[in-house]
Amino acid sequence: MLYLGADHRGYYLKEAIKEFLKSRKVEFEDLGNAQYDKDDDYPDYAELLAKEVLKNEKENKGILICGTGVGMSIVANKFKGIRAGLCLSGYLAKRAKEEDDINVLCLAADITDEKTSQTIIKEWLKTSFLSEKRHQRRLEKIKKVEEEN
Repeated sequence: MLYLGADHRGYYLKEAIKEFLKSRKVEFEDLGNAQYDKDDDYPDYAELLAKEVLKNEKENKGILICGTGVGMSIVANKFKGIRAGLCLSGYLAKRAKEEDDINVLCLAADITDEKTSQTIIKEWLKTSFLSEKRHQRRLEKIKKVEEEN
């Protein structure tokens, strides 16, 4: 399942992304916010989404959206097993999936328009992890860091 989450600064881009995903027949679940609320907090949505992704790490993915994408990335990456990456272009999304196998895509609503977000999402969804030894080795090192800290 693909999960979506956004705070107030990411709310309107999330709503546009939902229409884009529907048009491409991509199944998703919106974890909120369900309405614009200028007083909501991004950590709440990042936590909710990370927990859902971790219920089935092999199948589940997530897209988090806030103003800069940084806050969502920080919170999501606090969860063991989450590899969240802020992507500002299709190129970054492709490389992040190929090399780092990110399972949570973070978007910056303040600087990413609908068309760019669509390109980023398309690249991320269609790209597979390159399970070359060097990439596997690096992911193993990330897991070790998670275990030690």
